[in-house]
Amino acid sequence: MTEMSECLFCKIIAGEIPCFKIHEDVETFAFLDINPSAPGHTLVIPKKHAKDIFEIDMQSLQAVSSTVKLMAEKIRGALQADVTVLQNNGRAAGQVIDHFHFHVIPRRAGDRLPLSHIGPRAAPEVLTEIQKRLTAGAATAAAPQYEKRVKDALSDWDRL
Repeated sequence: MTEMSECLFCKIIAGEIPCFKIHEDVETFAFLDINPSAPGHTLVIPKKHAKDIFEIDMQSLQAVSSTVKLMAEKIRGALQADVTVLQNNGRAAGQVIDHFHFHVIPRRAGDRLPLSHIGPRAAPEVLTEIQKRLTAGAATAAAPQYEKRVKDALSDWDRL
């Protein structure tokens, strides 16, 4: 876990590291990404440090969500672009900075950015098994009879 005193985004909020600020209010901060996927790529962060979706409190999450909408509207108006809103949690998901943040990325037809949620079509039995696991409750371990079937199904899905 990143200490707040070492957190890059906390240092930006504190003014210790310069940024290209777009917006600031009591609870949130938005600035241009210095490694943008597209011109206008904006990061929206809570001022209160939280590593990821699992640590952020509901008030901060709601405030950040409101600012994300505001930034998307600004991008659409000022840059005449659509937007992709992206939020990663953990290294496997692509999170690089251990401070909760959203990416608001301007998009244009044909921009060829590799940001798509579309994967191969899942088999109904795979979706059924995952649905059962997710609706059983987060604290409940998967029933043993499903564990192997889900593991096998996901392995098959990965090979597609």
